[in-house]
Amino acid sequence: MGFLDTSLKYSIKKKRVWVAGHNGMVGSSLLRRLAKEDCDILCAARLDLDLRNQHDVDYWVRKNKPQTIIIAAATVGGILSNINYPANFLYDNLMIASNIIHTAYVHKVEKLLFIGSACVYPKDADQPISEESLLTGSLEPTNEPHAIAKLAAIKMCQAYRTQYGSDFIAAQPNNLFGPGDDFDPNSSHVVPALIGKAHRAKQDTALALKIWGSGSVRRELMYVDDLADAVVYLLKNYSGSVPINIGSGQEFTIKALAEEICQVIDYRGGLEFDRTKPDGVKRKLLDRRLMEKLGWAAKTSLREGLKKTYDWYCKHELKQEKV
Repeated sequence: MGFLDTSLKYSIKKKRVWVAGHNGMVGSSLLRRLAKEDCDILCAARLDLDLRNQHDVDYWVRKNKPQTIIIAAATVGGILSNINYPANFLYDNLMIASNIIHTAYVHKVEKLLFIGSACVYPKDADQPISEESLLTGSLEPTNEPHAIAKLAAIKMCQAYRTQYGSDFIAAQPNNLFGPGDDFDPNSSHVVPALIGKAHRAKQDTALALKIWGSGSVRRELMYVDDLADAVVYLLKNYSGSVPINIGSGQEFTIKALAEEICQVIDYRGGLEFDRTKPDGVKRKLLDRRLMEKLGWAAKTSLREGLKKTYDWYCKHELKQEKV
């Protein structure tokens, strides 16, 4: 695979780097990380560029001439929104990825990195999940449309690399959280959902925090700024067809996560689990060996990441709710 081969090094110095999806949690984190690099960051607001429109994407790339592209744009959400809006998840994510990847080839973009998701792996994959597990089994039904779109994008990166020699790579992180996350209870992932619930439970002096599922399923959690650092590292140090896992190695049951969040927020009530609600896949831990061979590892602890996320929530989300 050519790991640590110096001939594969890529420099973003003085390059025009387009972060597609810069307003989202991942995109915002990438902007913070790239600000430390000597590069020209390009952004396009959603009102100015519909990434689902091939003509518009082609025109924007032709006009702005990015040399490096990071695809962080996506329609995302938790179990509830995946169940309620499967067509949105499938169509939006398919169109966004295919439009940008094909246009990057047409306009000879030097390097492209697609950020996928650990949902691409089979629901019953051996743990920890290696990159070789891709397409070896059935997907988790609760997020299958999202996963199919992400899989298609990974395969596009591989196909354009094989057929045209394009330096397009892909990586999939596990469960992310951090500043800029979606705290809407109808669409949020597990960490922001629990932070919002615990904060409201504290404000209401509720006797118990109500949580979906059994609390026994396990999730690997990673602070979003660690992902941004990993993405920049991969741009510089990796060129290959294998979609690389980006994980933290920090795995917790939902019950343990909820307890940690309650400590950060200082909520002292109990936990009440609604077993009539779906758990999702029972465990999802990524095999990080390939990323470690490249020389990168996550640095942020769960407690530190939760504190930073809750601080952001108090300064931004609560302020908006009061307006």
